[in-house]
Amino acid sequence: MMMNLSLIFVMFFIGNMIFVSKNKHLLIVLLSVEFMVLSIFFFMMMFLSYINYDMYMLMVLLVFSVCEGALGLSILVSMIRTHGHDYFQSFNMLW
Repeated sequence: MMMNLSLIFVMFFIGNMIFVSKNKHLLIVLLSVEFMVLSIFFFMMMFLSYINYDMYMLMVLLVFSVCEGALGLSILVSMIRTHGHDYFQSFNMLW
């Protein structure tokens, strides 16, 4: 149990570090956010199964993470169509 928890915290920490350090490309940021959501899903699955609770909240979390991923991919596609790439620093946000 402790090894699984430490693995989940390492997964979340790695996803967080990638999110902070690789902020130039939108696709890498989206992948790191999805990686963090996956680690939170594993943590909630372990915690809810440990206390013998209903797994309904896991389905709600998965629905929200899918909606977040679809929204991020649609923003990525619209950025690539308008600018030709997904670099944050090459266009003005206040335009």
